[in-house]
Parts: sequence; C-alpha cells; structure tokens
Amino acid sequence: MQVTELFIRRPVMTALTMLGLLFFGIVSYLHMPVSYLPAVEFPTIQVSASMSGANPKTMASSVASPLEREFSSIAGLQSMSSVNSLGSTTITLQFDLDRNIDGAALDVQSAIARASSNLPQEITDPPSFQKVNPADTPILYLSVRSETLPMSTVNDYAKTFLTQTISMIPGVAQVLIYGEKQYAVRIRLDPRELASRSLGIDEVKDAVAKANVNLPLGTLEGTEQSLMLEDNGQLLTADEYRNVVVAYRSGQPVRLSDLGLVEDGVKNERFSSWLNDKRSLTIAVKRQPGTNTIEIVDSIRQKLPWITSQMPAGIVLDIVHDNSLFIEESVNDVKFTLALAVALVILVVFIFLRNIASTFIASVAIPFSIVATFAVMHLMDFTLDTFSLMALTLCVGFVVDDAIVMIENIIRHLEMGKTPMQAARDGAREIGFTIISMTLSLAIVFVPIMFMAGIVGRVLHEFATTITAAILVSGVVSLSLTPMLGSRLLKSKTRIAESDPVFDRLMGWYKASLHFCLRHRGSTMIASGLLLTATAWAFMVIPKGFLPSDDQGLIMGFTQARQGIAYESMERQQMETVPIIGANPGVRDQIQIIGYPLSNQGMIVALLKPANKRKQLDEILRELWGPVNSLPGLEVFLVNPPMIPIGGKQAKGDYLFTLLSPDSATLYANAEQFEVELRKHPLLTGVNSDLQISTPQVEIEIERDLASSLGVTANDIENALFTAYGERQISTIYTVVDEYKVIMQLKPEFQRNSDALSMLYIRSDAGNLIRLDALATIKESTGPVTVNHTGQLESVTYAFSGKPGTSMGQITEAVEALALEKLPQTISTLFEGTAGAFAESMNSLYFLLFIAIVAIYILLGSLYESFIHPLTILSGLPSAAFGGLLTLMLFGYDLDLYGMVGIIMLIGIVKKNSIMVVDFAIEAEKTGLSPQEAAFQGATIRFRPIIMTTLAAIMGAMPIALGFGAGAEIRRPLGLAVVGGLAFSQIVTLYLTPIFYTYMDQFQRWLDARTAQPEDAPGETA
Repeated sequence: MQVTELFIRRPVMTALTMLGLLFFGIVSYLHMPVSYLPAVEFPTIQVSASMSGANPKTMASSVASPLEREFSSIAGLQSMSSVNSLGSTTITLQFDLDRNIDGAALDVQSAIARASSNLPQEITDPPSFQKVNPADTPILYLSVRSETLPMSTVNDYAKTFLTQTISMIPGVAQVLIYGEKQYAVRIRLDPRELASRSLGIDEVKDAVAKANVNLPLGTLEGTEQSLMLEDNGQLLTADEYRNVVVAYRSGQPVRLSDLGLVEDGVKNERFSSWLNDKRSLTIAVKRQPGTNTIEIVDSIRQKLPWITSQMPAGIVLDIVHDNSLFIEESVNDVKFTLALAVALVILVVFIFLRNIASTFIASVAIPFSIVATFAVMHLMDFTLDTFSLMALTLCVGFVVDDAIVMIENIIRHLEMGKTPMQAARDGAREIGFTIISMTLSLAIVFVPIMFMAGIVGRVLHEFATTITAAILVSGVVSLSLTPMLGSRLLKSKTRIAESDPVFDRLMGWYKASLHFCLRHRGSTMIASGLLLTATAWAFMVIPKGFLPSDDQGLIMGFTQARQGIAYESMERQQMETVPIIGANPGVRDQIQIIGYPLSNQGMIVALLKPANKRKQLDEILRELWGPVNSLPGLEVFLVNPPMIPIGGKQAKGDYLFTLLSPDSATLYANAEQFEVELRKHPLLTGVNSDLQISTPQVEIEIERDLASSLGVTANDIENALFTAYGERQISTIYTVVDEYKVIMQLKPEFQRNSDALSMLYIRSDAGNLIRLDALATIKESTGPVTVNHTGQLESVTYAFSGKPGTSMGQITEAVEALALEKLPQTISTLFEGTAGAFAESMNSLYFLLFIAIVAIYILLGSLYESFIHPLTILSGLPSAAFGGLLTLMLFGYDLDLYGMVGIIMLIGIVKKNSIMVVDFAIEAEKTGLSPQEAAFQGATIRFRPIIMTTLAAIMGAMPIALGFGAGAEIRRPLGLAVVGGLAFSQIVTLYLTPIFYTYMDQFQRWLDARTAQPEDAPGETA
C-alpha cells in the first residue's frame, strides 16, 4: 500500500504524528470527568400541587384529572402517572429520550396555565413543576441535627444557608431535605370554648387572618423629604398571636389564647427523619449529568468546615454516606484491570515472538491506541466511567491484533532473506488489505449499538463509541507506526518460526489433525450443523437478565403499616426496626424517614461498612429480611438499589407490574385477588402494591334541604370542616429569610374519633350557631389512601422481587402468564421500570445481533467482491456464541446486558481469525493451488498469528472475567462470555473455516458455471 510506504520512508513524520495523538490523548484524559456510569438522563418532569385536607378522590378528580387532560396532548410524552393522596397530587411525566427537556418544560408550563381555570379556588399550593432525573441517585448524604436547638431552627439553617451554599457549587443539580421541619405557628382550638362564647370556627379564622397583614402602606411626600410608612401589622411568633382579639362578649375581649393553644410548631408534623435513633434532617445531594462526581464531593467536603463555622455551635453536621468513595474505588479498580490486561497481553506477545524488538513494536500499539482514544472520548463529552474504561480494557486484547499480524508478516519476509526495509514494505503491502478488512469488520459490529434507542442505547453508547474509536486508531497505528518501527528496529537475522520447539510440535499436531478433517469434510460439516442447533438451544434455555445488581454499600427499605394508622403509632413501629438493623455487624448507620411518601409508609437507608469488612450486600439483605418483618403490624421491603433507576415510580422491589382499567370497581375487585395470587407464587417474594382502599374514613352526608332551611350552605359546612380538621393555612408570615405559615385546627383530643364532630358549630345566615350533627348524617366507612393514575386511567402497581436463583426472564414470563389466567380482558397490564426496559431491550438486542451480522456481511462482501466468502468468514460465529453462553451457564450467570455485549463482541473478534485464513487462501488459489491446498496453506501459515491474537484477546478479557475490586461482580459476565467464547471458537474455527472455505469455493465455481452457460449457448448452436 502506497500510504504505508509513505510512513515507512518518513519516520520523523510518523513519529511526530503518533506523538501528537499521544499528547492530545493525555491532555484529554486529565480533563475528563469521572463518574460511575455513563450520563443517562431521562427527560422527566414532576408536577405537584396540594390542597390541605382534601381526600384522595377529590385530589384525583379536581386536581389531577384537569392537569392530565392537558398534559396528554404534549408531544413526545412517553408515560404519565399520578399519585393522589390526602391533600397532595404528584404527577410524573416521562418523555422520549430524544425529547429536549427544556422544550418539554415549556410545554408543561403552558399546559398548567391552560388547566388553571379548571382547578379549585381553595388549592393551597398551585401546580408547580421541576425537572428530575430518575437515573440520578444522591452522591452524598448529610445529617443535620441538634441536641439543644428546636428542629425548626435547625431547619432554617439547613434550608436557607446549608442547601443554598451547596447548590452553588459547580456540578450540583439538586439538594433535597428529608424530614423538613419548617417553622409554623400552630393554633389548636377547643370547640367547647368556641361554643361557650358563641363563636363559629370560621369567625376565628377570619379574625386571625385580618390580624396578620403585610400590605403596602405608601409614603408621605413633603416639600423637603419623603417618608416611608411602616407598621407592626405582621405577627411573627406564637406569643404575639395569643393576644389577638377574636371578638367581644359582654364587653370583654375574647383573645385567641382563651379559645385554645397557640404555640410555635412546624408545618408538617407527620414527617420526620432520623439518623439511627436521633432525630435529624437528612440532606441528599444530586449531581448534574456528565459532571465529575469525585470533584463535586471534594468541593463540598472543602466547603463544609466553613459552613459549620457559620452555624450555631449546637448544630451538628455529619457526612453520613459518600458515594464518590465507591465510584473512585470502582474506577480505580477498572484502571488496575486495564493495566493488568496490558501487562498480560504484552507477556503473551513476548512468549510467542521471543524477541524484545518485535515485542516492543507490537506492544507499542496498545498505549498509542488507548491514549489516543481519550481524545475522541473528550471530544464526544464522555466521562471516565466503568463502561468506557471497561471498553478500553477489552480493546487491549485486539488493538494489538493488527500489530501482531503486521509484525509477524514482516518477520516472515525477513526469513526469506530480505532486508528489514524491504521486508517491511513487502510485508505491509501484502497484509495491508487484511488489516483493513479486520479493522473495519470489527468496528462495524459496534456501530448499530451507537444508534440503539431506549435506555440500553443510552447506557451502551459510550461503550460502543469508545471501543470503535480504539479499534480504528489501532488500525491506523498498525498501518503506519508498526511497519516504520519494523523497518528500523528489526534485524535481518530476526527469526520467530523456529524459535519454539513446543510451538513446532503444536503446529505438527495441527497439520495432521487438519489433514484428517479435510479428508472427512462431511462429518465436520455435520458437527457444525449440530453446533448451530446447540447454539440456538443455549440462547433459548439460558436465564435472561437485564442490569445485574451492584454493591454500592447501601440497602433501601420501604415500610408500610396498616391503613389509617396514626403518625405517632407509625413512628413508634418503624423506630422498632432501628435496633434490629443496627445489630447486623455489616451495618454502619441507618437513616429512617417516617411518613413518606404516605402517612402509613416510610423509608430506611441502611448504610453498610466497607466491603472488605462485611459480607456481600445480598447476603446482608437476606439476613435482615426475616427479623425486620417479625414486627407485628409493619411490613418492611428491602431492596438492593438498581444500578440505573428506570421510570418515574418508586420501586419497593426489583419488578413493577401495573394493572389499568377505565372501570375502577372492576380494577380494585380483581387487583386485591391478584395480589393474593402473586403472594402465593413460588418464584416471588416481597409482594406489595399501591392499592390502599380500606383506610377508615368518616362520611358526612349533608341534609341539604334542612341545611338550606336553616340558612347553612354546603360551602359553609365544608369550610368549617376544612378549618377544624384540614390543617388549614390561614395566614402567612413573611420574613427576610423565608415564609412561614399560620395553621389552624382543633386540639388533638377533639380529632380522635367521629364523636368529636358533634362539637363543631356552624354560623347560619341568621346568625345562629348550629351543630354539625344537626345538619348531616355521620357514619364511618372505608376509602382509599391514594388514587393512582397511569396515563389517564386508574391503576394498581405491584412491586416484588424474585427469589434467589431466579432470572428476570423467568419472573416476567411467570407473572404475565398468571395475569393472562386470572385477570379479565377489560384489565390491561404492563411491566414498568427495569422489567419494562428489559422486555424492550431483549427484543432490540436480538435484532441488533442480526443487524451486526448483516452489516459485517455487506462490508466483507464489498471488500472481497464476493457473495460467498463472507459466509465462510462468518461460519465460526455459532461456535463463539455457544462458547460464551456455555461459559455463562457453567458459572451460574444470566445472559444480561453485560453478557449480551460480550456475545456481540465475539462476533467481531472471532471472524478476524477467519479473515486471515480466507484472505491468504484466496491469494494462494491465484497461484494455481487447489481450494483444499489453499485452505490448508492459509490455515497453517496463519496459525501462529491466529493463536497469538486469540490468546492476546483472552488475556485482555481475563482480568474482567476473574473480577477485581468494587463492582467486579457485575462486570464478570462480560469477561466470561468473551473468554469462554474465544477459547471454544478458537478450536472450532481452526478446522471449520478451511473446510467451509472448500465447500464455498466449490459453490462459487458452480455458480460461475451456471451464469456462464447462457453466454456459451449461442456459440454451441453456431
């Protein structure tokens, strides 16, 4: 090739070009962000609204439904779900991955504006939205607490100073506060005192609202100066509210303190956070996609001493969990794996070449190819994460392949007596086309992955691009730097063919066995057909998985008590799990969040000790499951958080399965029975659902005719109930720091049961006070805690996990079969979250496998100008796939995302060996050899480089297969698939490719003869 000769003749130009690639690669590496996983951003927007005291049905019908109708028309909306609970609505909108999140936010804002006219006037907090990314888990947990200061004071410092300071650090996306205790003035009225003074509860509400005002007052304008007006219209503390005059009775003022308790409290009394057994605020920090996790956490750590110094001495600020430590350890371990792979590959090269100069020339392709790839990664805004570094690790084994083939061919020409310069020119010219074919056919395998849709495409995009760039760079290095160094560093006496008696014996054995197989070609082809059948069988029977579980040093727990439980009882029951979890020797600390997301639910974050000081995470999880679920009245669902959270719904298990129906009665009736069936299924554990429709409630049936005759409207009754029992926010306190609410309700002792409703009085139009029970019928019943929507239909979602030893494929098939058997056709079902992405990804991955094979065939057919020879090259693929699948099954692994990537990689690696044989055989046939002789000569002459490149690829993947350091367990299936597939296919293709070549050559001759007959016919007739 003329280009190769140019590099050989101009060594200075070649050296500077390569050094330039090396320089830009090093600079790029130093400026690349570090992360655990590639940046996976789901365009997700969360809309929330609240209306204090409103029941779930009211929130669903009057708040969620108007908003959902408007949201459903937004372009690119992939899924929409809502949770409607007491006084709160949360709608999660997830868009297509290619939808611009800023454009989607504008559409959401417009939809909220259109729906606002249909929303209730009593809404407490109008709909607001924020961009969220379900795939982003917190990188840092902080605890803020105090033994001496009120939690409301601690909350003020955390909300207005701590979180704001951290939010301004570059790379921080969001800072969340769990267990927030914002200050509020709490007014708790005694209905007996109201009745004795002939006061209606709404009169008290109006009096307080008028007493706390913050209106603009204007200015006094004189001839010389202007004076601003200011008064004390604002009441700031509970002490000031106690003296508010509500009314006058018998000429005496009735103050607010005469009617009940007025105290400094918090806005949300039914939500708390604990660190072990100490009440605290939990601060969770999330990062922006594509930023350097380690740098962000380091910046926060450097800022914390200054933040602590600015807060009162009584406030304690601790780092509870730092995920950057795990990320740094994982990335460093992958870097070590990369370095180990480089050392092993170089060792393999040296063992075969037995020559320092040859080893140096072949091995120098590794650092140049890998380091130059960093420049491409930086240009594409990639991160240094486990996927991109794993791609480079796997590259080590085959970026050196091209260099090995080149240097081996140059040395073969040296053995013919040529000078190093002439041997480099002739060897490069002879093998150049083969290297181009090998490089392009390997690179094209990964091109379809770059354009995959969905979550799998996002995760694998960096991996595929990185590995493709490294392959292409290695091809350039092998065609430029390698022959140039060979012409300068190799000597005329350099030999490798006769330097290894062990290899000579191996070669002799191979020749004899290949001769035998060529004499029994039919039997060999029958064995090949059986192997193809076995490969299809292995694909069908191997358990299928998606994203393997990872050990990030924490276990998530979700608690659920009986419906209608009081907060005090819920807090007491969940705190009973603290000593149980703390007794496990693998647990370091635990965060308890109570009353979230619903009043009868909570969360637990069990923070584990370093991996070298404890058992494996899954083992600790199994040890904790039984004891924490032995507490009466409380269910605890423990899960290992997924590597990439998928979907907008909270997962209390590894799988989410949703039922939908336009008929809520049919849905709920069947959903309860279906949950019973799921709990009985032998493959499932931890079954739970968001179906909570049996919470105790009080129904108030207004006697409208009677109420109207007495001058009382339904609006009067509901307003009185809202003020008495709905924690009504009746006024707002404005300060320079924050806004605080004034909340009114009855005393707790008058909210215990329905009997207290008879003490509530309502003012009629005539000025009379009328008891509520005189206007309405009061009875107890049950109702929903939440009303959930998926799309615009009411839905029930189940969460569950599989028992140890089950695969995702088995679970999804079993649940779908159960749903088909037990549910009516009017109820539709779908898997969501990880399981939903699994079903989509498996179909796309199989199709991707097919596309990759077709792409290779088209490329090879174009390069060789043949329809037949690409089939010969691809003939070894079944053996590679079978070897990879068999290895995964022997070691007990599922065919998950990592394993499937390994199988796809095998397609590219294995056919490189076939290319070397076929390329040489085609040229040998042109010299007059028969197809069998040409195939035999191609296989034997290329035997050494085939063995070398295969062993180099195996050594490159071996560190991943063995598994070193943090996160090694999830990467192991990829390494095992590559190592097992290469080892098995190496043996098969050494015999199958030459034999298949002879049959394909005969078939090609037959085709040529058939196409030539019409042209010969006229001559024969003449």
